[in-house]
Amino acid sequence: MRKHRTFGWVAMIFLLVANGAAWAATERAETRRSARDVRQETRQGARETKQDCRAADAKSNPGCRQDKRQTKQEGRQKARDIKY
Repeated sequence: MRKHRTFGWVAMIFLLVANGAAWAATERAETRRSARDVRQETRQGARETKQDCRAADAKSNPGCRQDKRQTKQEGRQKARDIKY
């Protein structure tokens, strides 16, 4: 009888630990999704930044390219802040 009771406790502890690990994995997945969404939105914003720059004819192509790079870098940093 005692052996069955011990097995029950071990099984219960195992299930609780497994459930906690699954919850943590789900939370990490949600964080990764949020960071990915920020990066994707940033890409579109960077494209628009470059198009606006070129349409305004305010800077040379390398200058517009640098603005696009800077916009993307800021988005990457935001994604890192979310993720870590």
